[in-house]
Amino acid sequence: MSTLLSVQEIHTYYGDSYVLQGMSVELKAGEALGILGRNGMGKTTLVNSIMGFVPPRDGKILFKDKEITKTSSYEISDIGIGLCPQGRRIFPTLSVRENLIVAEQKKGTSRWNTDAIYDLFPRLGERKLQQAGSLSGGEQQMLAVGRALMTNPDCLILDEPSEGLAPLIIQDLGNAIRSLKEEGLSILLVEQNAPFAIKTVDRVNVIEKGKVVLDTSPEELWNNEEVKKQYLGIG
Repeated sequence: MSTLLSVQEIHTYYGDSYVLQGMSVELKAGEALGILGRNGMGKTTLVNSIMGFVPPRDGKILFKDKEITKTSSYEISDIGIGLCPQGRRIFPTLSVRENLIVAEQKKGTSRWNTDAIYDLFPRLGERKLQQAGSLSGGEQQMLAVGRALMTNPDCLILDEPSEGLAPLIIQDLGNAIRSLKEEGLSILLVEQNAPFAIKTVDRVNVIEKGKVVLDTSPEELWNNEEVKKQYLGIG
């Protein structure tokens, strides 16, 4: 598989706080890659660096072989990276349908429109005229994923999508993500919930103090008790 997104030795700061310390990540076309690590290790900063919210001071980010290191966030969305952010950030006073339409971008043979989102998440179709703020937490997360898909991305970044959700909803979300992967969508899944992530992705990067410390398969990670305890706080 060819490389779709390449993060090369980036160094990202918040003011004087040195967060990403030579972070390198590669996402292949059609792959689902999990980024795992404890809180404060740089997972969301990686997302913010890729999306142009907090550009790195050094290093490079390439998408489809073109450098996007200093590209603005709206241009990054235009060229094919869709983000489902941590905390959902939906428009609570707009309806489900309006939230989706507001994000719509048509690109060539666009795969995603409102009907396709309702097929992926039938609950949203049932509630399409309902105000988004009145949805359950799980339904709001589905809406956040659907809104990111409405940009018709080549790469979908999901930042902590399982956060605060009930186990049954997490299962439904995982099924949807696996369905997207089977369709060939490239996915970067940033998660603290390791059991959820390893059931969903093809490959895992574990990060610690702003660097990738392990690049492995989900199975190898889950069978390594020492690594799980040291880097993920499991066991």
